[in-house]
Amino acid sequence: MIQFPKPAVEQFFRTYSITDFAVSKDEKRLVFTSNLNGKMNLWALDLDGPGFPYLFAHNDEAASFVKFDPENRYVLTGYDKDGDENYQIYALPFDGGLPQPLITGEPEEKYYFAHLSDDGKRIYYITSKGNPSMLNTRVRSLEDGTDTLLNEGEISPTELAAVSDDEQAFVYLRAFANTYVTGFVKKGEETWSITPDPEKVHMSFDPIFTDNQTIYFVTDYESEYSYVAKFDMETQEFASVLTIDQESITTLKFDQSTNSLYLVTEKGVTDLFYRYFLENGKLEKLSVPMDLIQKLVITESGGLYILGGSAAIPQNIFQSADGKDWKGLTDNRVLGLSEEDMVDPEVVSYPSFDGMEIEALLFKAKPEHDNGYTIFWPHGGPQAAERKHFRSMFQCFLNRGYSIFAPNFRGSTGYGSSFVKLVEQDWGEGPRLDNVAGIEWLFDNGITDREKLFLVGGSYGGYMALLLHGRHPEYFKAVIDIFGPSDLFTFVNSVPAHWKPIMERWIGDPERDKERFIKDSPVTYLDTMTRPMLVIQGAKDPRVVKEESDQIVAKLEEKGRDVEYLVLEDEGHGFSKKENEIKVYSLMLEFMERHQG
Repeated sequence: MIQFPKPAVEQFFRTYSITDFAVSKDEKRLVFTSNLNGKMNLWALDLDGPGFPYLFAHNDEAASFVKFDPENRYVLTGYDKDGDENYQIYALPFDGGLPQPLITGEPEEKYYFAHLSDDGKRIYYITSKGNPSMLNTRVRSLEDGTDTLLNEGEISPTELAAVSDDEQAFVYLRAFANTYVTGFVKKGEETWSITPDPEKVHMSFDPIFTDNQTIYFVTDYESEYSYVAKFDMETQEFASVLTIDQESITTLKFDQSTNSLYLVTEKGVTDLFYRYFLENGKLEKLSVPMDLIQKLVITESGGLYILGGSAAIPQNIFQSADGKDWKGLTDNRVLGLSEEDMVDPEVVSYPSFDGMEIEALLFKAKPEHDNGYTIFWPHGGPQAAERKHFRSMFQCFLNRGYSIFAPNFRGSTGYGSSFVKLVEQDWGEGPRLDNVAGIEWLFDNGITDREKLFLVGGSYGGYMALLLHGRHPEYFKAVIDIFGPSDLFTFVNSVPAHWKPIMERWIGDPERDKERFIKDSPVTYLDTMTRPMLVIQGAKDPRVVKEESDQIVAKLEEKGRDVEYLVLEDEGHGFSKKENEIKVYSLMLEFMERHQG
């Protein structure tokens, strides 16, 4: 019989990403962002047609949003350039085509979509123009082109988050940190905080007007876990509406047709889905064909559309009429492989240096593939988490025999507000020791041995990879850093302008906290960075600029260390182009294979 070789690396990376989508008001067309042709573009499905995707807009860039005109005259979207995250707003004919600049400016300026009026004649947007650190909100008439300033950001970056149906009231969110985001509603000359005390550190997000006076939103005000709250503009009263024990609500949507709220909650490494009826307070748990929900859309008729996936299933879009029975609209899969060929992780936990319990995902290579080596993966963020989402990289490396361990160290989301704040002004001590405890747990439990551990991380995970390498080189065979900050002093001064107001709470002050910045900067430990290294960087990265990788590579080369450096000239903070993704992960595999001995 014909014998076929082991699946090639490229098979895993020919799995295409679906990152966003929108549905037309009449539910006849769905437009989604994907790299089906190797680069990110907009694709469409006719929901009453054959179900075959077709190219909707060609621009070879990642789209930041998709929005249909309610009258089916046009579609709005946003593009940056090669991952620089300077998004600007473009328009497309309703049947697709080539994007036309709509609200744009200089290449370094940002124009973020916020809201489209119900008649499709006015677009609300947020811009860095004239106020790059705090941001301004403006509204433009699409009929006569008049453009009006609505709100001038002050104190901290401020973004428009909701507009009432009569377009007289506006909810803004003001960010002081990832864990400190306050909300206020503005109507005419009057302004009210939507929570009782904006001076208390808390988060408010996902505001919704259910009528012109009532705002529902998500907050963790005076709570470990985020819940649904309500603000009544007529009485200026705040009220807690719905709390779900040990779960943080992360997404809130209103279904006018049934007067209900749909909720996505975060519980550790998975998501849960609910419907809450405002009239009688009934909460109904709904099933979904995925572990993580990336986006939820509710149409005027009450139709449900969800984008999501699981660790062993790539992201796809599903449709439901009742939130119980789901129909797959896309069939994104790994080339030539089934779900059974993938690895689903075990959810494990271990005690850290101070007794704190740390949850982690353990992906074990199948016995027929296992090469005995393990990859230690500190996630990015840092105020994020490694959850049950599909990573082509993970499944490819597992197929090549590498097990993978991904801890949700302190600062990770999904474990309460106190836990996620533990990384603030402590990037390099508590989280680092949580990771060290995880490494020792791997050894103690016989999952890997001290001669067979690789260290790989991206973004904050890249920072942690560099820091662990410098402070604990004895643990690792070799290290891969993907756009990780290498020096906290240079990093805090190089982030985008609208990030700078939040850096003090997030990382600290380089003058006041000078000793800690030195202690927690990877460049402090060049002398002990002795293991072979691969460094990968996007030239257009606005979050961790190329100089962060340039400087660590140059310093290591001066010391004669074994370091390889790959710069992708047309990428930012991630890999949006399929050929680049294949190049990067193939190089990573080759690097680890060379250093197994």
